[in-house]
Amino acid sequence: QVRVVQSGGGLVQPGDSLRLSCVASRSMYTVRWYRQDPGRPRELVGSIVINGDTVYADSVKGRFTISRDDAKNTAYLQMNSLKPEDTAVYLCNVVVGGLNYWGQGTQVTVSS
Repeated sequence: QVRVVQSGGGLVQPGDSLRLSCVASRSMYTVRWYRQDPGRPRELVGSIVINGDTVYADSVKGRFTISRDDAKNTAYLQMNSLKPEDTAVYLCNVVVGGLNYWGQGTQVTVSS
């Protein structure tokens, strides 16, 4: 069993920045960040693979950055220039040994 723990999140104003962290109990291969808001389908925010290549949704491209520190089994989602429409629960999904594991989710609220 792999444990995935998220941290970060909170209430910020439009234009602010936040960094989310995702720590796994074992080495990760692919890490994906999703977000979900009530009434909207779950959205893939972006992903990072073992070699560091990243892919982003058009809605966050240029504002969000995914990175990883494999020495710490940790991935990060740096969110800049936050907008009210970024409000959602953010979920980390990691692939370990070919299986998917989820973090507990963290709420991000962007509001003035």
